[in-house]
Amino acid sequence: MPSHSAPPPADPRKMLDVYVHPQALVESQQIGAGSRVWAFSHVLPGARIGCDANICDHVFIENDVVVGDRVTVKCGVQLWDGVRIEDDVFIGPNVTFSNDAFPRSKQRPERFVQTLVRKGASIGSNATIRPGLTIGANALVSDGAVVTRDVPPNAIVAGNPAHITGYANTPHLDLPGQTVAAGPAAAAAELPRLNVARATLHRLPKIVDMRGALSFGEIGAHLPFTPQRFFMVYDVPSREVRGEHAHRACHQFLVCVKGSVGLVVDDGAGQRDEILLDSARLGLHIPPMVWGIQYQFSADAVLLVLASDTYAADDYIRNYDEFLAAVAAGAGGQA
Repeated sequence: MPSHSAPPPADPRKMLDVYVHPQALVESQQIGAGSRVWAFSHVLPGARIGCDANICDHVFIENDVVVGDRVTVKCGVQLWDGVRIEDDVFIGPNVTFSNDAFPRSKQRPERFVQTLVRKGASIGSNATIRPGLTIGANALVSDGAVVTRDVPPNAIVAGNPAHITGYANTPHLDLPGQTVAAGPAAAAAELPRLNVARATLHRLPKIVDMRGALSFGEIGAHLPFTPQRFFMVYDVPSREVRGEHAHRACHQFLVCVKGSVGLVVDDGAGQRDEILLDSARLGLHIPPMVWGIQYQFSADAVLLVLASDTYAADDYIRNYDEFLAAVAAGAGGQA
């Protein structure tokens, strides 16, 4: 609830280059240059708002709230204690945040949980964000989504409960010869180059006779490294994300031997690709220091992964921010 024991409202004229509508109530003096606060909005004394923010009509911002630079908060939004909004975020009309998973009248927790919306994310109108979650950098929450779990960076989520439907700014490659109906010419077509230049697609041979079909791969001819380990992923219970990580030194070669699975590769420097693996004839080589995501497993999917090294927990990078920092620093193994 708003606290009315704070100092009197700030005089908008004393905040240089800040526009406050005459019918807005702004009690905070921590508002950056170029920001605008429109009619019938209420900003409590402890709130901090960055530069060039646009706070639209009928917005309420509580004390323990931080809003970054160039943020847009559309009409009818309430930002409660514990909400942190990083730079360049868009929050659509009537988005609902919460800061208490078990609210009770007149029972205030010692500290509200923190909800974080990372840089560049967008949240569509009427979405609901459960308390204590992180909306990843550049993620997109679709209109009306009910977000009950953290949203990974760049992910697009929709539905109730929200689930990943794709990835923002990630080209989806249409691969020739993947469907049953495709003819021999399509199957022999050259595979496209990926935007993530160090990751590569490989066409595997296929031999067919009256006994069935066989695909194979040979080291050097098809596999760009000598495998030391293999594992298979199958019986995945949903189409949710299963893998999100990079390796410091390990190479991987992925083949979906049955069913289909969606894969995203990300070089950490702004290039990404999404590929649907749905044929035992197609392999994807993911070298070290490329972020890989596996999702949208079909119910019958069997994903075979060949690895250049035996398992080592410290070879994994499971945090995307850590991955970006490592790429920027030039860390990791050789391609």
